[in-house]
Amino acid sequence: MNEGLLRILTITAALGCGLVGGIFFAFSTFVMKALDRLPPAQGIAAMQSINIVVINPVFMAAFLGTGMVCAVLGISSLLDWQRPGSGFVVAGSLLYVVGTVLVTMVFNVPRNNALAAVDPTSAEGAHLWASYVTGWTFWNHVRTIAALVGSVLLTIALRR
Repeated sequence: MNEGLLRILTITAALGCGLVGGIFFAFSTFVMKALDRLPPAQGIAAMQSINIVVINPVFMAAFLGTGMVCAVLGISSLLDWQRPGSGFVVAGSLLYVVGTVLVTMVFNVPRNNALAAVDPTSAEGAHLWASYVTGWTFWNHVRTIAALVGSVLLTIALRR
């Protein structure tokens, strides 16, 4: 791959990882805590709304676009392992794709789908909410760390 294009893609991926990691960081450090302080019906309704609004072109481009760029970079670096910084690119890209995109699909989205199916004012909703906040937030911490460490590793690769 052309060195100039590789550099642009690495910068794009590092910034994308940092941006997405920052969004997840906000959820882990205060958004979920604020929602959990609300009565369950209000917390559920707010999170249901967030889960609808987050599916928009800007966020999806940042989230999935970064994943695609990381996948391309990771494969390219595996194919050209001798290139300086390739190990950092592979590690950072893999962290983002597995620790952010895959974790989202396997752990966060199913919780979001279950939450979407409940009536916020029901006893079932309140029961689900109690476990939702804890489980969803745990996996969001994983996504946050993966994205931010991925950003750091990709940034280090730029210095090689």
